Amino acid sequence: MSRKTSKTSESVGKGEALTPGRIVVLALAVLALVFVFENTRPVKIRLLIPEVTVPLWTALLAMWAVGALCGASFAYVRKRRK
Repeated sequence: MSRKTSKTSESVGKGEALTPGRIVVLALAVLALVFVFENTRPVKIRLLIPEVTVPLWTALLAMWAVGALCGASFAYVRKRRK
């Protein structure tokens, strides 16, 4: 094997530690943590009959998950029709 085609642990240096993709993921993680810590106050949510008190970030995360599931199911149904 030539040295150019094989990648060893020696060739992975600090220059490859911070790739653009890793920087974006790190920035999104920091923004998510800031969002959570800024939205910790409790809110009351009425679900048909019961009234639930949860932190605002939990309610927003739950609604994001519901929206993601609806979007994924819509995409799945649309893909199957083709």
